[in-house]
This record gives sequence, structure tokens and C-alpha cells, in this order.
Amino acid sequence: MKNPPKYAEHLIPLVRSLPRKPGVYQFYDNSGKLLYVGKAKSLRTRVASYFTKDLTHSGKLSLLIRKTADIQCIVVETEQDALLLENNLIKKHQPRYNVMLKDDKTFPWICIRKEPFPRIYPTRNLVRDGSEYFGPYASVRAMKNLLDLIRQLYPLRNCQHSLTPQNIRKKKFSVCLEYHLGNCKGPCEGLQPAEDYGRNVAEIREIIRGNIASVTQEFRKRMHYHAGLMEFERAQEIKDKLDMLERYQSKSTIVNPRIRNVAVFSIISGKSTGYINFMKVVNGAIVQSHTLEMKKKLDEPDGELLTLAITEMMQKYGDLAPEIITPIRPETAFAGVKFSIPRIGDKKKLLELSIRNARYYRMEKEKQQELSDPERHTTQLLERAKKDLRLEDLPRHIECFDNSNIQGDWPVAAMVCFINGRPARKEYRHFNIRTVEGPDDYRSMEEVIHRRYKRLLDEGKGLPQLIVVDGGKGQLNAALRSLERLGLKDRVAVIGLAKRLEEIFVPGDPLPLYLDKNSRTLRLIQQLRDEAHRFGLAHHRNRRVRKSIRTELEDVRGIGPALSKTLLDHFRSVSRIRQATLQEIQSLIGSSKGIAVYRHFHNET
Repeated sequence: MKNPPKYAEHLIPLVRSLPRKPGVYQFYDNSGKLLYVGKAKSLRTRVASYFTKDLTHSGKLSLLIRKTADIQCIVVETEQDALLLENNLIKKHQPRYNVMLKDDKTFPWICIRKEPFPRIYPTRNLVRDGSEYFGPYASVRAMKNLLDLIRQLYPLRNCQHSLTPQNIRKKKFSVCLEYHLGNCKGPCEGLQPAEDYGRNVAEIREIIRGNIASVTQEFRKRMHYHAGLMEFERAQEIKDKLDMLERYQSKSTIVNPRIRNVAVFSIISGKSTGYINFMKVVNGAIVQSHTLEMKKKLDEPDGELLTLAITEMMQKYGDLAPEIITPIRPETAFAGVKFSIPRIGDKKKLLELSIRNARYYRMEKEKQQELSDPERHTTQLLERAKKDLRLEDLPRHIECFDNSNIQGDWPVAAMVCFINGRPARKEYRHFNIRTVEGPDDYRSMEEVIHRRYKRLLDEGKGLPQLIVVDGGKGQLNAALRSLERLGLKDRVAVIGLAKRLEEIFVPGDPLPLYLDKNSRTLRLIQQLRDEAHRFGLAHHRNRRVRKSIRTELEDVRGIGPALSKTLLDHFRSVSRIRQATLQEIQSLIGSSKGIAVYRHFHNET
């Protein structure tokens, strides 16, 4: 052990005495509390690595070693045994520095109850009473479709009677409506032998597991048997059930049915959480799928998380499959299991489907967190924007500017305001360009920025943390000139967003910044830009319409801008002026001018 940290010197003799055998190691603090559980192929090599490698890159790992006062080990025969023991100890003690495993226990299961004439029903509660549980099912609809198929194929009881041989002999029960409807064969009165019911349950078990081929083969044998005895009605009943099974299988098959028996694991990993999707595939049909959520504690790599997930599934279901498809190779080998990392073909499609499931699960979790804690979601969004845009302050107050004109006519600008990532519509502002003649976006932007922030300074109001201008370098430089004249150049961050390639221009950087198209920061800026564009166009359209209306009024001899405004303010539109009586118009603008307006709209000379 070279250059061990000073705080770990008391552990050196203990570490050097550890065996070079597979096992599980446990770190304890001064009070005897378990801090961490890990597994190793060689206990001495693995534990010594904690005290020799550079720990500066991980604050949590450094803190764990500082807190460790004692180390205990359990030696086992194989690395796989160590993996299983590690998993059990983590579940039992939930050490602070271990990965937190969250299974999707709220998903439903199909239960085959351990009882005479077993009932088969959906449940969300797993009771360790010897009953069989299949699932969990990520899709409730898929589970219900499967149960509906089973009920159509097999008449099963759904009562809660204790159908022991003694109770049946004593005739404690009598058949119910389900028997008369043909949904049950009446085992409560001994009308269906236990062997016949048990054979049905065995076939149902195979269907749930996805082994539909063996059940369809048995149905075909029965169909031919009854057809050979000239029992054509019975043979037709079996054929109808066989058709149901084949239709169900065709709906379930998504890949090549020659993929007989495989398990698929994929992982989507973030900074603090990993999502591992598990799928079971039998004869080309997915018969099982759900996702595990793992909370990281020490920046665990994907290979370690994947190994933990495979171990968890093996403990829950036993042997998963002779072949497991994964995107990366797990850290531990499993006896009797071949790992595949497909590059092309149907197995690659299965892996991609599993990755989509994991990604969808993560999106759903993020949506739930956003709904349950919107303030936290907002803070994360703004912190992400601060990092992406290299800002000094959290951009809780953002203002965005956009110019609108048609060949220089009726030039206007719009400013929209977002507070904590959401539109603050009461703060939106329109601007009519006053000092610029013709289509000059740069000077128009310079005017609007100067007017907006001079007014805020004069009124003593707070400034935004970020200004966004719609446009490239030209518009950005125009905004900077105005801010510099106002002494605000170093007090407010400003960026430009160019439409063509969604380039972000930052002051002082000759090259644009490109954000990922799925970036939440880019989506926020695009939302600002689109909102400013919409708001500006609406104002531009209204101004153009009013100007054209006013021009029509001003065509009337003797009617200028002031009288046009008086008429429009009162009647609100030209159509209402056209419908007004002569007396109503004269009451506003006088007798002679009223006659002129009335005659203009009624074609009177």
C-alpha cells in the first residue's frame, strides 16, 4: 500500500491481513453503524484500492473513507456468491453509501393462489404464502388482455370457498351463477375433478410464462382426437380456443420468433440515478418487462449498476435465461449465462426497445417530480441554463426582444418577460419605432433596448439577469451599444439567438454556441423567442389595420388624424361608423363634418 491517506493509517494492518479470496467487505463508523457493503473477487486487492488511489475526484468516497473506523469481511466460494450476499446485505441494512434500489412494486402481478382448485387473479400485493406470482406488468392493459384470454380458454372458479376434499364431500357449497353461465365447471360440488382443473392451471402457467407453443400443440392433439371420434362440436370448440391463442401470440410477437428464450437488460444513467429495464422474451414474444430505479451514492459505473440489477432479477425469478442481451458487459460473470452485445439484427432491435422503455420510465419519473415539486424543477431548469449559457447569476428574470416590420412600414418591437422560467404576461411591452426610417433591424433594436432600460433605471425598478435578442451578431452588438451608453453592459448578461441554425451568440466570443436540440435550455430560449415573435406580430397586425382604417377616414375631406381617432375610439370600427346614423356622427364631430363622413360611406355626393 503506497502513500495511504493519514486518516486511514490505523486500517493498514487490517487491510494487509485480508485474504485474496472472493467475498463481501463492510465499512463501519466509530459507533458501529454500517456505512457501506461491497463485493470483491479479491478482498485484499479491492479494499486496498480505497486507500491507495486518488480520492480527490469524489467527495463522497473521500468522506466514506474518513468515516470508516472498522472493516469486516465475509469470505465466500465464488464471485457470484459474493454478489448475491452483497445484494441481501444491502437490502437488509440499507447502508448510507450504497446504491438505493427502487423496484416498481406498484405494478400489478398475476397470482396463482396456493390452494385446492387455485384461483387466478391480478394483485398488487405480494404475500409470501407459497402462491405463484408472475410479473410485474408495466402495462395493466396487457395483463388484463392476458387474463381475458385465460378466462375464455378455461372455465375457472372465482369464489373464495375453501374447496378442500372434506368440504366438498360434506356438500358445504353449491354451484353459483358462474356455473350456469358456463364460466365454471362446479368443483365446489365435485362436478370437476381436481386432476382436470390442475391440468388447466398447468397450461395457464405456461401461457403466462410465454410458452404458448407447447399449449397450442396440446390443443391441436385434443382437436384431432375429438375429430377422430366424430365429436365435431367438441373439436370445433377446441379449434376456436386454438385460434384465440394464435391471435394473442401474433399480437405479442415483435421480433423474430426464432429468438426462443432470452433476457434483455438496458440502462439509462444520469448523474445521480440509473434506470435499468428488464425484458423477458420467449419465442419472439415479450412476456415480462419492468424497470428498476437505482439511486447512486458513490458515482457507481453503469457496469456495476447493471450487475446489481441482474442479481436482483435472478433472486426474484431464479434463472432468467441462458442468454442475456446487454448494451455493456456486466462486471461479474454468471454461471451458465452467455452475455451478448448485439450490433445489428433482431436482438439489437430488442435492446433498442428496452432502452426506449427505460427512457420512457425516466421521463415519467421526471414528470411526477415536476408535478409534485414545481419549485425544484424550476431551480434545476434555471441552474442548467446558467451553466449552459455561462452566466454569473441564476436567470430568474429574462426579457426577450423581437422586431417586426414589412419593408420598413409600421415598424414595431415587442418585449416578453419570463419569471422563473414562465411567462409573466403583465410585464410584456409593445414599442412603436420612433427614430428609425426604413427597414433597419439593428438601429431599431438599439432604440428599443435603450428606451426599455432607461425607463427601468429612471423608475428604480429591478433589471433582468438575462436579455435575449432575436437575431445574430448584428442585433447583439446593437443591444450592447445601448447597454453601454446606459452603463449596464457589465451588469446584465445578453445573448442573441439566430433563427437559421439556432445559433447562440455571446458577447466577446466570435464563434456561436450550439446547444443540443433536446436541451431544456435551448427549449426555454426558443419559447422566449417564439413568444416575442407572436406578441410582436399581433401588435404589428393591429397597428397596420388601424393605420389602414385611419387612412380611409382621412380620405374624407376635412377629416384629419384627430377626428379619425375620435370616431374610432367611439365606434371601434369602420363598419360601425358605416352603420351609424347621421345624428350619431354629428354629435361627435359636428354638423358639416358629420355630413361629409356620412355621405362618404353612403356614396352620396
